[in-house]
Amino acid sequence: MDQQTNRRPIRIGNGAGFWGDSLDAPFHLARDGRLDVLTLEYLAELTLAILSHLRSKDPNAGYVTDFPPLLQRLAPILAEQAGLKIVTNAGGLNTASCAAVCARIAAGNGLDDMPIGVVTGDDVLGRIASWRAEGVALDHLETGEPIERVADRLVCANVYLGARPIAEALGQGARIALTGRVADASLTVGPVVDRFGWSWDDWDRLAGASVAGHLIECGAQVTGGLWEGWEAMPDPAGIGYPIAEVAADGSTVVTKVEGTGGVVSRATVTEQIVYEIGDPSCYRTPDVDVDFTTVALDDQGPDRVLVRGASGRRPSDFLKLAAVYRDGWTASGMLAVVGRSAEAKARFAAGLALERVRRAGFTLEHSLVECFGAGDVAPGVFRPEKPAEEVLLRVTVRDPSRAAVERFCRELAPLITSGPPGLAGYATGRPTARPAFGYWPALVPRGLVDSQVEVRPSCDWVGREGDHVD
Repeated sequence: MDQQTNRRPIRIGNGAGFWGDSLDAPFHLARDGRLDVLTLEYLAELTLAILSHLRSKDPNAGYVTDFPPLLQRLAPILAEQAGLKIVTNAGGLNTASCAAVCARIAAGNGLDDMPIGVVTGDDVLGRIASWRAEGVALDHLETGEPIERVADRLVCANVYLGARPIAEALGQGARIALTGRVADASLTVGPVVDRFGWSWDDWDRLAGASVAGHLIECGAQVTGGLWEGWEAMPDPAGIGYPIAEVAADGSTVVTKVEGTGGVVSRATVTEQIVYEIGDPSCYRTPDVDVDFTTVALDDQGPDRVLVRGASGRRPSDFLKLAAVYRDGWTASGMLAVVGRSAEAKARFAAGLALERVRRAGFTLEHSLVECFGAGDVAPGVFRPEKPAEEVLLRVTVRDPSRAAVERFCRELAPLITSGPPGLAGYATGRPTARPAFGYWPALVPRGLVDSQVEVRPSCDWVGREGDHVD
């Protein structure tokens, strides 16, 4: 890379904040954003559970299925914009299979030689048993319980990797870098370090790039999504997704494509900067511990906010582990309830259904009754001043026994003629029993985890489904 390019801020746009985000935002960002890098952040703890269920039914599954169709749309842009790169955790639990599918798409669009990089090492499910035997504590971060309680029911276990293997993949020429579970902000930090060549102990600059990644990782949340000023936001239907212009000193300008809807302001950036950070003086990532209390924001004109002053420290000697385990069976059913005493009727109806399950010989381990419209969306925070005359009843159950949950699924519909008056909304049919999963967060000594990077031309990845590098 020439010296002038190395001094220029790197333009990174994020087109997805979760699996299920806008289908069009990544395409519009890549087409109109003048980007160096398009990032796509798909994974969450719930997503890992979904992917593990898919992988259990098909060993070649377990990656984010939204990404290959998107790549098909992006392929002509990649061909036209030779400098554009994509960094995404769409690899999920099966990065090699994802790479193989993407390689076929690339080859079908004349990109046979386009390098695709695969980052692995986050999947440690096969190492849990040996770690336990060696005395590695994997206690639950919130409850302190030992992992032995769920070890025989684990379906996936992934460590949050950092930015270093992403930077390595890009440094080896990858135009698409596919990862599994990495820290959200690391999707941005990796390309920034690759561009500027920072050292991995340049804590303040790494902190600045991490703040940039944190600001754009949730997509439109920083461009007006969830903003308290939503009523005055221009063209919310056409909201633009964020771009971070990260400079060599670690400062960032947050912006969006000109002419798109939404807004980038000190208000929207401030709301996102405090989103899910815990201790603002010590936001932990695999790359750096970030101190947000030193960050300053400055307006730079319409839809441009300068973010500077982040400071950082050496990160922890531990990495976060996100494990998912089977936790029986679950089902949810909903009914609308209208008229006087709607909430009372709804709770009475739920009690009838649960009692009938009991009389059928089943004891449900967990049940939850919610009346939306009567304050149950935020329990203890909001109650309507007057009794609600219309509520939506949702009853959720979970139990180790599938038969018990399936019996519950058969007890909501009879309420239509054997419950209180005013029930409606039953045309969707019976609820369906489905596998339930539990989440197990823990810490793993950093030294036990190794990442691997493999960069190959597209044509070399074709046919490698299920070829795991871990």
